Amino acid sequence: MGLLDVLDARLGDGLENLLCAHHGRRLNRLGWGSVFEECADGWSPRRPVRAGNDLEVLVDGREALPRIAEAIRTARSHVHIASWCASPDFRLTREPGAPTFRELLAEAAERVDVRLLLWAGPPVPMFEPTRKRMIEARQEFTRGTGVKCVLDSRERTLHCHHEKIVVVDDELAFVGGMDFTALEGDRHDSTEHPPRRPLGWHDLVGRVRGPVVADVAEHFRQRWQEVAGEHLPEPSTPAPAGNSSVQLVRTIPERTYDFAPQGEFSLLDAHLRMLRSARRLIYVENQFLWSPEVTEILIEKLRTPPDDRFRVVLVLPRKPSNGADTTRGQLGRLLDADDGGRRLVAATLISHERTPVYVHAKLAIVDDRWLTVGSANLNEHSLFNDTEANLVSDAPEVARATRLRLWAEHLQRPVQDVSGDPADVVDHCWRPALESGHERVAALPGVSRRAGRLQGPLRGLLVDG
Repeated sequence: MGLLDVLDARLGDGLENLLCAHHGRRLNRLGWGSVFEECADGWSPRRPVRAGNDLEVLVDGREALPRIAEAIRTARSHVHIASWCASPDFRLTREPGAPTFRELLAEAAERVDVRLLLWAGPPVPMFEPTRKRMIEARQEFTRGTGVKCVLDSRERTLHCHHEKIVVVDDELAFVGGMDFTALEGDRHDSTEHPPRRPLGWHDLVGRVRGPVVADVAEHFRQRWQEVAGEHLPEPSTPAPAGNSSVQLVRTIPERTYDFAPQGEFSLLDAHLRMLRSARRLIYVENQFLWSPEVTEILIEKLRTPPDDRFRVVLVLPRKPSNGADTTRGQLGRLLDADDGGRRLVAATLISHERTPVYVHAKLAIVDDRWLTVGSANLNEHSLFNDTEANLVSDAPEVARATRLRLWAEHLQRPVQDVSGDPADVVDHCWRPALESGHERVAALPGVSRRAGRLQGPLRGLLVDG
């Protein structure tokens, strides 16, 4: 390693330490300092854990979007949606005659209450969706319809309202990463990821019935009441619908809403708890990986494995929409920590013509026991400064079934081929696939640890409050 590399590494370490210290002071001041303490499980103690739920992870838009559309069509009382962005002309399905999102909501609004809560867009047109675009979208959703649409501009500087939730009749909820828009890529992609333009899109949505739906509904109610000024009744708790315990966790920055003046960081809490508890396997699909709080846990696990068969599998985009260099910088740190131990696999998705498939999923599975799925990326935006919502569950049957389905999809193998000991599957299926020019997965490109080590901490210090 040359002198410049040594200096760069030390500067990067110093900036990351500074950012982590800043976050520690901030959360201590807000009464959330316990987030950084050691723990024994993945539940955040600041949120209720609901038993008796039916939880399913829907894979890619071809599966998720029709399920959401059907739920909206069959609503009996109301439809409540909170999203980063929604386009009136977006179609949730592609069969002939499929309605636009505006038409779907307008038809539902003839029978039930429909409320749509969207981010207002940035105050200045620095990136999409612009505020002008969102104002036009609101006008289009409400023009000649019974749809109530409100734009939420209470974002922190250079941050947004990023969650994606749908609540139907306070009985069914969808919590995930799927946006109702064609911005940036094809949300209708399928598990086959056929080569196409625009960019292929891998995403996940949690579908849940049961008591935890009341927490998702209450979260929407809290935001809607403050932004729209309309009182909504407190949701009743649905009857048990399954066998899974599920927790709704959130990111709500302080001084954003009156209902959480000190903010809420249970989403960060749950992620750190899950990762610290890992003994054999950490599987992550995410759009970004540049949170030092997360990577420090992964680095420690790789340097001092809790078990000889401990493995980490990361599925990330080849080129994230922003923060790409930072993600590769953090990946470089993880590869250094692995130090030839062959415990870490870092992959991206491609189509049959070896064109990238954008990984927009936000999922973590630990030891086939803990699972979280939702809207949160593993960056400072999602963990500290945007509004986010994730589901967390300790249902091993759901966690394992989800992992096996995703591994079978990505590796293009039958489920039985990936159902063995995860360490064996990583060593004998994942690694050969990445080394052999596989048609669906590829190793992430070479890591440049310069600038990449610095961009995340610098960005965090500049825009984090």
